[in-house]
Amino acid sequence: MREILAHVQFRGTIRERSVEPYVRLLKGLRNRRRVRGVLLDISSGGGEVVASADLYLAVKRLDQVKPVYASIGSIGASGAYLAAIGARRVFAYPESEVGSIGVIFAHVAVRDLVRRLGISVDLLHEGVHKDAYQGYRPLTDEERAKLQAITHEGYEQFVELVARERKRPVEEIRALATGEFWTGAQALKLGLLDALGDREIAIEELARLTGVPSRKTVRVAPPRALVDRILYGGANDVGRGLFGRMSDAVEDAVVDLGSFSFRR
Repeated sequence: MREILAHVQFRGTIRERSVEPYVRLLKGLRNRRRVRGVLLDISSGGGEVVASADLYLAVKRLDQVKPVYASIGSIGASGAYLAAIGARRVFAYPESEVGSIGVIFAHVAVRDLVRRLGISVDLLHEGVHKDAYQGYRPLTDEERAKLQAITHEGYEQFVELVARERKRPVEEIRALATGEFWTGAQALKLGLLDALGDREIAIEELARLTGVPSRKTVRVAPPRALVDRILYGGANDVGRGLFGRMSDAVEDAVVDLGSFSFRR
């Protein structure tokens, strides 16, 4: 049996639709006897809370069966950083953007713009707050306070998880959890990384650990189903509604800057 190392590359915003195929792939690698170790090659500004947690758990569970090393590319922020620390060791370039430990809820209200465009919107609903998170109107003070409480809860969970994975005191990580990011060189000094280096260095270390030569590294990726290409590639937003699409566009921009976001 020829043993190999698996190289899994993830790029882009972390959403359920983008993460689910990778969760299935990582789960499948647990039972692939030929695969002795896995490199998670990740570059992302973060994304949805649950999707980020799913990716982290998939990495963590795989590492319990066989070693996983994470290599951060240009950016490993927020949910992407969370996913990376599920690995046994975390590498990054000295120039990588690392961290952004924090939570953000991007509520985009387009009501005034829609009105200026002469578009009439009727939101028929039952339940006093049912229309709060449709991306149309601003939040009330009560709704804003409730969302802030949810955001704080997610923030505390994120801080505690980072502290546990990096084996650091919670208060020490909380002091770093300002939502800002650091260069890879700075993150190493702060204890958020294990080593500096590109993905080739990470693979070489993984090869030494497993005894599998680095030249036997194979790139693996989840298959992209035809239905996914139809639904999520190209003009995938037809029929979703004007302010829904505008809200997602702005939200993606916020997430790509390194947020850990809640979705409606």
